[in-house]
Amino acid sequence: MDPMHKILLYYKFTPVADPEALRLWQRVLCEKLNLKGRILIADHGINGTVGGSVADLKAYVAATKRYPGFKDMSFKWSDGSREHFPKLIVKVRPEIVTFGIPDKLHVDSNGLTGGGQRLKPEQVHELLKKRGSDVVFFDGRNDYEAAVGKFKNAVVSGVGHSRDFMRELQDPKYDALKDKTVITYCTGGIRCEVLTVLMKKEGFKDVYQIDGGIVKYGEAYADDGLWEGSLYVFDDRVTTQFSDKAKDIGNCEYCQAKTSTYTNCSNSTCNKRVLVCKGCVGSRQHCSTEVSG
Repeated sequence: MDPMHKILLYYKFTPVADPEALRLWQRVLCEKLNLKGRILIADHGINGTVGGSVADLKAYVAATKRYPGFKDMSFKWSDGSREHFPKLIVKVRPEIVTFGIPDKLHVDSNGLTGGGQRLKPEQVHELLKKRGSDVVFFDGRNDYEAAVGKFKNAVVSGVGHSRDFMRELQDPKYDALKDKTVITYCTGGIRCEVLTVLMKKEGFKDVYQIDGGIVKYGEAYADDGLWEGSLYVFDDRVTTQFSDKAKDIGNCEYCQAKTSTYTNCSNSTCNKRVLVCKGCVGSRQHCSTEVSG
């Protein structure tokens, strides 16, 4: 991995008066700095992942923070480069993370309102020490992400997309969790911002979110804490690990051997990724319909 190149992850819930003007400015800025990645903008904020040289990324951070609503935005650094993205995408969308509920999100200058309390990584451990078995981790990601990495003993919903959480949380199977201390987590924190709002609306009484998500927790504890496995990421790295002590927790779709390797489905009409171990690579067509059928 080239140490002079990195990937930035960031988001900010804040009122955006003119999303289209912000989109144009961000596109010009990224093109000038030779960055690639994906940036989503809505009237309630920005959500981006971009890659490039460290110098160009630092210039990007400095320029972006000049926008009044972004001056205190947190940027997370990850190993990688601009080459992990096929191109630069900057779009205006109804939501910066797609739960399908733009009308239920309320944002002010302090961010998204009505969500769970944020916990720094060390505060997660302090809360566990204080409340013990009353604490439950809740995975705020999709099923294929949780398949290769999660917090130990976490509740994994099995949803295939964030927009499914609205209906999922209404299932009576979660009633027993509503009086527990629930710590939600997701990749960089943004999905938990929205998820905790929904959870509180559905009657979860004591809800928290890990500030900065799995990325920040991994920076603090790597594989010596409560996280196990690999982190699924949305670029051509597919998965990444926090240390050389990371273990495989996913199961090969064919032989059930432990793996963290996703392979694209061989069926051109299917866009799913299939977990395949090293032993089955080359001996299978890696088709999700073959596995499920």
